[in-house]
Amino acid sequence: MSSDHTRARRRDRRVYLASHPVLFAAFAALRRSPVRRAGSRVVVSGTDAVRRTLTEIRLDRVAERTTGGAIRRHEGSGALFDQTGDAHRLARRDLARRLDSRGVAQLRPVWRPVLDEMRAALARGDEIDLCDVADQISGRTTAALLGLELTPAECVELARAARRTASSAAAAEVPSWRRLGFRDDLVDAFDGRVDPLGKMLALAAVNTTYAAVPRAVAWAADADLWPDALDPVRRPVLVAELLRVLAPTPLLPRVPAAAAELDGCPITPDDQLLVMVRHAVEAHRRDPDVDAPASPAIGQLVFGAGAHACPGAHLARTQLDDVLAALAPYAPRVVRCAADRRAALPAWRTLVVAARSDVGSSP
Repeated sequence: MSSDHTRARRRDRRVYLASHPVLFAAFAALRRSPVRRAGSRVVVSGTDAVRRTLTEIRLDRVAERTTGGAIRRHEGSGALFDQTGDAHRLARRDLARRLDSRGVAQLRPVWRPVLDEMRAALARGDEIDLCDVADQISGRTTAALLGLELTPAECVELARAARRTASSAAAAEVPSWRRLGFRDDLVDAFDGRVDPLGKMLALAAVNTTYAAVPRAVAWAADADLWPDALDPVRRPVLVAELLRVLAPTPLLPRVPAAAAELDGCPITPDDQLLVMVRHAVEAHRRDPDVDAPASPAIGQLVFGAGAHACPGAHLARTQLDDVLAALAPYAPRVVRCAADRRAALPAWRTLVVAARSDVGSSP
């Protein structure tokens, strides 16, 4: 492992230690076994075990200790994560149409002005905060997906409301030093115009972008991955590798709907499955490598697997590809950063970059 990649990994590790240091250390200690019981919780870390959990184990999507259960409790039913049967299939089919290659192509002009402003700022020699950029991109994208007519400032506030709501939900559901009651800041941002499915889209789109984009840029800067980002052939591979290593949603809480067995470990509906996606995709030990990338089957696990895989995978890849392409000519370096201790997903609160001094003022 090169010193550049060591620096990149050391910096990225700070986002985990800032939010849930005890949980991070505990899960790191348990990752040596593909499946390990810890009381009523079963930690699933192995690649095959995680894939089997998501594709073969029948899961209770509305149990108290799951994402779907939390969303139903806070937002009401009908938010995709808590749906089953025909309702779930129809909702996913509609969402998949909106987020397929054609749908994403139609969304792309929404965030392009943000990237144009970012390039202009770097060309002037200004510093830019990638966390602000992520809020602008995700806010505009979410507004477009939900058919909301919002100003750029309102889009940013929408993104920040989604982040605050997700943070509040995580603090209410996960053992934390900041044990708080749930607060839905999206009620004011949406002004009652969006149903639970729309709120779910906002929470997922905003928080994933906020977690992934600044961390990816930091890693590219620290490991000097800008030559790969500049190459249109190598850049998609770099995007996939960065998303694998970042694993924006590192942990998926799930509950089995019936008794089953996973790698010799009996599980029951009384157990909570902690699906460690970060370990399954080998993010903890394999740095991004465009020349020897992980197999697509492994990389795809950051977006889940099987019938319940995240339908926003193409959107996430396209946005990160566009951000890296816009930044690459300036080979920016990290000026300063601070981890977000309140974020629902491991993230930076601020990540300020500037064009490298030996790079020209225009692409």
